[in-house]
Amino acid sequence: MTEHGRKIARNASVVAGATLISRGLGFVRDIIVAFALGAGVFADAFFVAFRIPNLLRRLFGEGSLTMAFIPVFSRIREEQGEEAAREMARSAMIWLCVILTGVTVVVELLAGPLTYAIAPGFAKNPEQFGVTVDLVRICFPYVIFICGVALCMGILNASDHFLGPALAPCLLNVALISAALLGYFMGWNVAYAMAFGVLVGGAAQFLMQQPFLHARGFRWRGAWSWRNPGVARMGVLMLPTVFGAAVYQLNILLGTLLASFLPVGSVSYLYYADRLVQFPLGVFGIAVSTAALPSLAKLAVEKRFDEFDSALSSALSLTLFIALPAAAGLVALADPLIGLLFQRGAFSAEAVQATGSALIAYSAGLPFIALSRPLVAAFYALEDTRTPVRIAVACLVANIGLGAWLMFPLAHVGLALAVSASSLLNFLLLALCLRRRRKGGLPGLSGVIRIVALSALIGVGAHASAAWSFWWVVCIPGWVVAYIVAARMLGMEEAVVFVDMFRSRLRRRQA
Repeated sequence: MTEHGRKIARNASVVAGATLISRGLGFVRDIIVAFALGAGVFADAFFVAFRIPNLLRRLFGEGSLTMAFIPVFSRIREEQGEEAAREMARSAMIWLCVILTGVTVVVELLAGPLTYAIAPGFAKNPEQFGVTVDLVRICFPYVIFICGVALCMGILNASDHFLGPALAPCLLNVALISAALLGYFMGWNVAYAMAFGVLVGGAAQFLMQQPFLHARGFRWRGAWSWRNPGVARMGVLMLPTVFGAAVYQLNILLGTLLASFLPVGSVSYLYYADRLVQFPLGVFGIAVSTAALPSLAKLAVEKRFDEFDSALSSALSLTLFIALPAAAGLVALADPLIGLLFQRGAFSAEAVQATGSALIAYSAGLPFIALSRPLVAAFYALEDTRTPVRIAVACLVANIGLGAWLMFPLAHVGLALAVSASSLLNFLLLALCLRRRRKGGLPGLSGVIRIVALSALIGVGAHASAAWSFWWVVCIPGWVVAYIVAARMLGMEEAVVFVDMFRSRLRRRQA
């Protein structure tokens, strides 16, 4: 693995470590929400209401905004200097606040039609529809704070700082946990309490980034311009990539729309299953692409394309090395995991089985979702926005068609399968188009085969351990260690990097 590949791996480990804390809190949050809300009318209403600003966060925040900002910021800093890059960042924040404030005002006025567009099936239940409209109005201003966080993330990541942005979601989870518990024990409506918790969490995340920016000499006070050419360039890159940067989130939104026509609880089954899939995807898959983008953008600006190809290949190999065994483990332990985490309070045994089936269907697409992110980052680093958006549109059409076809015989499981199938198509098309542009950049076949074989063995072993009462939980760390040791014995570079990083951190702690 090249030095750039090792740098990506080191930065990814920082992101993954911080994200692991956040995801752990996220599971605590989901356990509390499952206990307090269950999988009924108010739960479905909250999940739909929160999904709207969360989707915009993915589309206009961590998706197209961050990925369009970093290459432009890196290019300006390389060609014009640090102060010019900071002026561009301030100008981008001014535009962001103005646009998002205007959008928020429109949404507050048109919350009813927006809710109908997102979940038309709720209209048959006036109470559920009315609650969802109220929650949309409360939750939506969150998008202003979280897109500001995304811009801060771009500045910090481009400066090789990854810890602060990765820790930010912890504050949202703490806010939602506190709101759910406060609402439950005070006898308030938990869904409404959590909606206000969303706003508090968003503001806290933005404020958390400011000390990290100040430590690197960045101040929001300073020169800025309405006509900054860097912001204009970022906008050109950003607008056509709204779909391409968040294919998976759009697929989930379309799944929500279709699921609203299914029996009550279907939206919640898909939500809880998606949360489990998001754990390995967020801790490791997104961490690799987040760490890769600044390095790829810098190499592209400097026209060091051989190193660009090597860095991308390392990022993809590392992603597959983590995502494939994670998918195998989720498939093997779907029902036991759901039962352990959520089966209490209003969450019944039937909900466990229904959610477990959705988890298996989602897990089949997890490796392809994870692999698509470094590929999209590579296109953005090359400032090619047309290719990802064309592929995204094709995949969205495929998801709608497959979801509508599979939802009647397979209910919510069919919708999850449609997401996985469209994610596979997205990965294949991205890889094919990149291969035509850059002859290198994809991992070697022999390494892929070894990862597939080892992951299959881990999945079989985990499935067998599910029959051992509670001992299957104890065995999970053992399967992780066995996988890494076996990969190390086979001489796989990804395992060598993992072992080296672990030893390095252990030495620093001992010192």
